[in-house]
Amino acid sequence: MNIDYVKVSLSSCGIAAGADKVYACWEDMLRRYSLKVELKKTGCLGFCYAEPLIEVKGKGLGPVFYGKVMPQDVEEIVGRHLLKGEIVERLLYRLRFDNLFHNDEVWLDKVIFVKDTSGSIKAKEKLAGILKESGYDDWQVIEPADMGIYDKGIVVDIPQKDIVYVCLDDNDLEEIPSLLVSPSPERRFPVFSPHQKRIVLRHCGVINPESIDDYLNAGGYKALEKALSMNREDIIKELAEAGLRGRGGGGFITARKWEIASQTEANQRYIVCNADEGDPGAYMDRSILEGDPHSVIEGMLVAGLAVGADKGFFYIRAEYPLAIERVRKAIEEAYRCGYLGKNIRGSGFSFDIEVRLGAGAFVCGEETALIASLEGGRGLPRPRPPYPSIKGLWGKPTVINNVETLANVAAIIDRGGRWFASFGTSDSRGTKVFALTGKVRNSGLIEVEMGISLEEIIFDIGGGTLSGRRVKAVQTGGPSGGVIPAEKLKIKVDYQSLKDFGSIIGSGGMIVMDEDDCMVDIAKFYLGFCIDESCGKCAPCRIGGWQLYHILEKITQGRGREEDIDKMIRIAYAMQKASLCGLGQTAPNPVISTLKYFREEYQEHILNKRCPSLRCNDLVTYVIKEEKCRRCGVCQKTCPAEAIAGDKERGFYIEADKCVKCGRCIEVCKFKAIERR
Repeated sequence: MNIDYVKVSLSSCGIAAGADKVYACWEDMLRRYSLKVELKKTGCLGFCYAEPLIEVKGKGLGPVFYGKVMPQDVEEIVGRHLLKGEIVERLLYRLRFDNLFHNDEVWLDKVIFVKDTSGSIKAKEKLAGILKESGYDDWQVIEPADMGIYDKGIVVDIPQKDIVYVCLDDNDLEEIPSLLVSPSPERRFPVFSPHQKRIVLRHCGVINPESIDDYLNAGGYKALEKALSMNREDIIKELAEAGLRGRGGGGFITARKWEIASQTEANQRYIVCNADEGDPGAYMDRSILEGDPHSVIEGMLVAGLAVGADKGFFYIRAEYPLAIERVRKAIEEAYRCGYLGKNIRGSGFSFDIEVRLGAGAFVCGEETALIASLEGGRGLPRPRPPYPSIKGLWGKPTVINNVETLANVAAIIDRGGRWFASFGTSDSRGTKVFALTGKVRNSGLIEVEMGISLEEIIFDIGGGTLSGRRVKAVQTGGPSGGVIPAEKLKIKVDYQSLKDFGSIIGSGGMIVMDEDDCMVDIAKFYLGFCIDESCGKCAPCRIGGWQLYHILEKITQGRGREEDIDKMIRIAYAMQKASLCGLGQTAPNPVISTLKYFREEYQEHILNKRCPSLRCNDLVTYVIKEEKCRRCGVCQKTCPAEAIAGDKERGFYIEADKCVKCGRCIEVCKFKAIERR
């Protein structure tokens, strides 16, 4: 098989999983076998659960993805795939997403993927037999290691027809030969590929982020060339028609922000890219900067044209070393190729960009605190108005957009505002990138059309919970967001719908929780994060946050009282109304939402001194079940607190007042005779 290239995903998540070692092994193997195959680096493709991830592309064929590749697997892929043309099924990952800018070619001629997600029968062998009997013995049946979905039955994927079928049992496989001739729409089961639509992530995992040539070959800087021939008003009008709203959390209309800055009288204006991403479990901005830095630079250039700015700043948190390195390299290349600097492309437009590093303060994600930090001061928010678009950096009109917002701009200018507005809902246009994490099987970076339901994201894309337990809730919007219960998962993911249910889209964090998670403990965790990150400037946030946290701490320790619930509600609403910035105003959201949807769980902690999820250690007791205990004495010897009394003749029991609840006894008991209650 003739091979065009091999790509290795070298993002932070990939490198953490060992992708750098896999890349080095590929270099060695290609050299050892004298193979003239181009080895490429890419950024994050989004399928973090499959890292280290590689792509092998044959001539005239679509990509083949191998997941969880270790250095020792590379030789097998080289020997079988590159040299013999055989697919290594045990490492094969069938990844599905619609890239609206890059169309994949046919994967292989006459191939069918099949996977029995229940593991009950040999679907591959049966389907191969059915095809042979029906005269389709020239079709190849492949069973990949992963199809991206779980617990659906027998999944049959026919790439040439772009259709995925789900068979309820093995008898349904008899229909597959007829479907090869005439696909049946009513049998179509929408999984994965219909849900992911990539605009922001269009180049991530596709191009080498360290090569401006790759970006140009993928259509990069075409939007800038087009914008250079437009006037300011027309650029802003295009953004307005697109309906793009800020993706950093506030959801403010981007075109309106640009318009205000452009119409404010000033001799200097600035564009700032806010890459100070601090939400727990969120890494959207980092991955975009690592995988496609030029798209953000191009967005800043278009913004500069629209508002009349000639200076831009990247404000990136210092904890993102790879993102910083790639952004700096991209800026250097853009200067070298004439896309930054004086008289860009002979247009008379000049624009310079500098990189500034944040020290990791969560509050600096707020616009006015970010400005204070950029100016060299302490990152403290100030009252608004005036807004930064009127009076921002050094008192001049300043447009601050986050990474994802700017990454949309070039696509909008290139294809038009009306095209972008065709995706999403009337109130929330386009797509949104989410970091899907927590107790979900397919954790990673996803980009979906606004208006998709939480249920589709968690089950069709995320594959349900990793543990197999029931989904209990989903946290959206990071520490400033709310917790949405499982019974509300059919709601649409857009700005207004989530707000109606007490949450927000935020920058894009989405954390899935199962039955093992305690909602009181979850609220305490997020509130603790906000307390640590509060600047302390205003009393409602500084004092109210501490009061809420200490009440929650009392409840998780079994010292709570019924009146504590009403007290928390009063403090929470006071913080929302009186806090100076968004951090303090939204910090109580996890408390308010968990009280709204999981009040009985709070009451169980307070009235019965019991944590139903067994997460709050002070409310958990360790018990030795006499009927299972074999009286081996291992637990007694292991207990660091000497809390296990008794002997081999009379049996053992745990003295609750001595037990430190470290769990060591459960770890060493081979007979599962010790449980938490």
